[in-house]
Amino acid sequence: MAITFHCEHCGKKIEAADTAGGKWGKCPACHNRLYVPSPDTGEELRLAPVDESDLERKKRLMAETYRLTQDILQEREVPNGPVEPAGAMYELSDRELRTNVILYLRQMAEGELDEAERTAALIAPSRAKAVQIIDRIALSEIPDPELADIPQQMLSAAIRALRNKLG
Repeated sequence: MAITFHCEHCGKKIEAADTAGGKWGKCPACHNRLYVPSPDTGEELRLAPVDESDLERKKRLMAETYRLTQDILQEREVPNGPVEPAGAMYELSDRELRTNVILYLRQMAEGELDEAERTAALIAPSRAKAVQIIDRIALSEIPDPELADIPQQMLSAAIRALRNKLG
């Protein structure tokens, strides 16, 4: 009579000779080392009861993680209007430039074309830095939280439009 059991690694049903009982062998499917049970132990092992408090704790922690993630994503402020330079020789800081680029992309996505043109005019004097910011946004696998609600195709089109404007 053969010993029938399941591999603890891949779950494959294995039949081993009675003489293999109590020894170590390899699973024919996954080749992991496993213990062949003795043929005289015909009773099944009973599983330990599931700890309900542990499941509830895990569920509560997952809900808290989700809530905190949403809070963090919403903390980033979405710009309300373009940041205009203070004087004729004023160059936008990286933060102000990034804010204007994000504002332009949002305006394009929302169909506010006139406002987007005005924002693009503010971005234009800082072409080189703006292109770097645009490239980072375009190549990022995870979208900026301020742009996460814009469909990817629409965002890509707005990025192309701004790059074309900057030359």
